Amino acid sequence: MTEYEKAEAGLLYQAHLDPEVDKGRRRSQELNYDYNMLRPCQLAERDRMIRENFGRVGANCVIEQPFYGDFWERISVGDNFFSNYNFVVLAGNKIEIGDNVWIAPDCGLYAAGHPFDVKMRLEGMEYGWPIRIGNNVWIGGGVKIMGGVSIGDNAVIAAGSIVNKDIPANVLAGGNPCKVIRQIRPEDDEKYVRGFQGWK
Repeated sequence: MTEYEKAEAGLLYQAHLDPEVDKGRRRSQELNYDYNMLRPCQLAERDRMIRENFGRVGANCVIEQPFYGDFWERISVGDNFFSNYNFVVLAGNKIEIGDNVWIAPDCGLYAAGHPFDVKMRLEGMEYGWPIRIGNNVWIGGGVKIMGGVSIGDNAVIAAGSIVNKDIPANVLAGGNPCKVIRQIRPEDDEKYVRGFQGWK
């Protein structure tokens, strides 16, 4: 089993022992640079780069610059995906994102990590665990999602959260560590219908 294959299996691996892993990271760094140097008006070129290099891309994908990812080929997004400025994806394993997912600025998906044991870290050991985000999920600003996490359909993750455990569908969750706050309710939309009521 190669080090790259160990990574995709969720096992400890040593990236420096496999030239293919290093080659993949260097390639992604070049892609990051080229993507982020495109002018904002070059929407077709941005779309082309994403479609040619991600694992899967649905219709209507928008990823604002700057974007930073490693192993672009492990990233899959569904229809109507949007990520705002400064989206970071460490794809040590597969990243699977559903349809109609919105990601606010300064968010990170960290499907990569290192052992707690210092000797293993100094030997270059690392691991990659997958991240799965369901359909219709809204992720607030500054959220960080760790490897091994799944987020259910229709969930809302509050700004600034650190998500290190699975989050079920149809809930508002937030905090560090991120926990379910409550179910999402129909009456949640009433305040938006009424309009802003503060500062009076």
